[in-house]
Amino acid sequence: MRKFTLTFGLLAGLIISILMIISMALWQKGTISFDNGELVGYATMVIALSMIFFGVKSYRDNYQNGAIKFAKGLQVGLLITLIASLMYAIAWETYYQTNPEIQTSFVDKYTEHYLDKMKEKGASPAEIEQKAKEMADMWEMYKNPVIRFGMTLVEILPVGIIITLISAATLRRKKFLPA
Repeated sequence: MRKFTLTFGLLAGLIISILMIISMALWQKGTISFDNGELVGYATMVIALSMIFFGVKSYRDNYQNGAIKFAKGLQVGLLITLIASLMYAIAWETYYQTNPEIQTSFVDKYTEHYLDKMKEKGASPAEIEQKAKEMADMWEMYKNPVIRFGMTLVEILPVGIIITLISAATLRRKKFLPA
């Protein structure tokens, strides 16, 4: 099972890492904005993490004679999720560290965008000032690579867990997409 989950995990991690780098390049060119960037980001995660479904199905069909218990499907899916998530976090950290422009422009532009949205919604100057201070504190924490790595994992792990739960639940039925 180790080789199997490693293969699907690395494949999912490679896909999400490439899509993340493409998305960031598109953001830097102005093609993707903060308004649609979150949607694009999570859509790319779902696309890449669909490998969890295919991994659990392939494991069920090739190693479990077409039947898999929920717990075993959960185990396979979580291992694939963990590998893909670690690759994603490593890819982001590498991209972040090797691209000095992103280190400053991303933080500044995101803060400006967020505060402008608050102004549009009619937030008071005190609320905006408070949020600006909170964001400055958060960005100060974000400078720590360990915290940044953890925050990056928190972005993708829940998506992988949800896809794992859905995959394990649906694929435990022999009649669902039989081999």
